[in-house]
Amino acid sequence: MTSGHYTPETFTARNAVGYLLRCTLNLMQPRMEALFTDHEFTFVQWCVLMQLRDGLANRAADISRNLNHDSGALTRVVDQLEGRGLLERTRSTEDRRIVELALTPEGRRAVDASIPLVVDHINRVLADFSREEIDMMVSMLKRMIDKLQDGETERQP
Repeated sequence: MTSGHYTPETFTARNAVGYLLRCTLNLMQPRMEALFTDHEFTFVQWCVLMQLRDGLANRAADISRNLNHDSGALTRVVDQLEGRGLLERTRSTEDRRIVELALTPEGRRAVDASIPLVVDHINRVLADFSREEIDMMVSMLKRMIDKLQDGETERQP
């Protein structure tokens, strides 16, 4: 067993990074969903639009994976957004089997208009943190994501 930050003797769920990340998500998600109650789309729909806006994904399968959202449910979300003219589907020019998603000008306007709502809420949550602490947290989370995506933490046979 490799040495690390935790030991079997002192490990507790209460101080485990995974538990703390899950708690953060579980507490934040319903609050974010509540922000969109009186808006033109849901929080999940906003997340899909943001994935497209920021170039994090351009296919439903990638968005589904990034958001850890059921692919069938995500297809319905995409259908709704397309029906409202906020995004469009096009066949890939490189592989006709692939359907790519893109924001329409109306979709970009709608998602950009809602960003201040989200920013205000997140800023209130992070009010007790310094700029340096937030930068450090973001940096550490990105490093952890990179490590997990690289598969370096997987057990080797």
